[in-house]
Amino acid sequence: MSAGGQVGLKSVYMRGGSSRALFFHTDDLPGSVDDRDSWAPIFAAALGSPDPGGRQLDGLGGGISSLSKIAVIGPPTHPDADVDYIFAQVAVKGTNVSYRGNCGNISAAVGPYAIDQGLVEVSDGEALVRIHHVASGKIIHAHVQVENGQAAVSGNFAIQGVAGTGSPIRLDFLDPGGSATGLLLPTGQARQILMVDGRALEVSLVDAANPVVFVAADALGMKGDEKPSDIDAAPGMLALLDELRVAASLAMGVTKTQEEARTLVPNLPLVAIVSAASQDADIQVRMISAGQPHKATPLTGAMCLAVAARLPGSVVADLVQQTGAGTLRIAHASGVLPVDAIVENGIARSVTVFRTARRLMEGNVLVPATALGRQPS
Repeated sequence: MSAGGQVGLKSVYMRGGSSRALFFHTDDLPGSVDDRDSWAPIFAAALGSPDPGGRQLDGLGGGISSLSKIAVIGPPTHPDADVDYIFAQVAVKGTNVSYRGNCGNISAAVGPYAIDQGLVEVSDGEALVRIHHVASGKIIHAHVQVENGQAAVSGNFAIQGVAGTGSPIRLDFLDPGGSATGLLLPTGQARQILMVDGRALEVSLVDAANPVVFVAADALGMKGDEKPSDIDAAPGMLALLDELRVAASLAMGVTKTQEEARTLVPNLPLVAIVSAASQDADIQVRMISAGQPHKATPLTGAMCLAVAARLPGSVVADLVQQTGAGTLRIAHASGVLPVDAIVENGIARSVTVFRTARRLMEGNVLVPATALGRQPS
């Protein structure tokens, strides 16, 4: 469909957890999954990037990293999966579209999308959708309630950062270690020193669900309970944290050069500032993703934190209130998030979280014809 110099592409707009994304089926995008570079200008235009003002007013993005995401779903290429899932993080102010890493919140919407699109056969009750996250090669099991052949929306389950309640979706991330680097501990150490702007910072570099660099709040002169706006306003803090991210990216092998870390993969690793929590939680965290302090911790970051808490000697293990089996209660800027992690003999077996999701809009998203390499009609 083309009109007025624009092209319409079939898509679905969904909330998954505390994030939102445009969902596309591979059949509705030009080119192939092996030519993702051609998708980047389409995704950026659909969300309204680049926007120097940071608002994405000319698209469907929301001006922050958690609202500037894309999911592409297609037929499975893994024998243990029902669908393939490609995640893309779109820069707000720039043009970068990164296919590295994952978003746990958006992962929660993949099962409902697949069910409602008729990509999997289901019966009413609880359905299992097996998701192959292409970038990591990992499998995610989504347990979704089905009513009248469609993914259930209504329910009594609430999550922090999202108003109201919905139908719970259980996500089991299987064998989450080494999602981006191939190793749970990419440097082979649970704790080490990174030099950042002449400062020696003690950190833990862990890769589970997504790579994360963990640093204690007091090492940065913070209390750990700061609001995201406080971190954003602190002179030089975000710049320091991004330098830490770049140093960690090189140390973990996420990227090979500083330039690559700054331009090609600006969203990884996540930066987690950890501190001891009150009696209502086991650990407290403030997370930075794509250069922005998160109002609700990224789900993959929380999963990695839960795994790190089970690793003796890590920065997280020293601060957590309990390290045994069971649910870890993670205090973040919007509340408390429970996460279950099973780690045996230094191997992350699985991480389980609960989310909600909802289909918000379906139809065609309009992008300039030039985003597809076409001349306007």
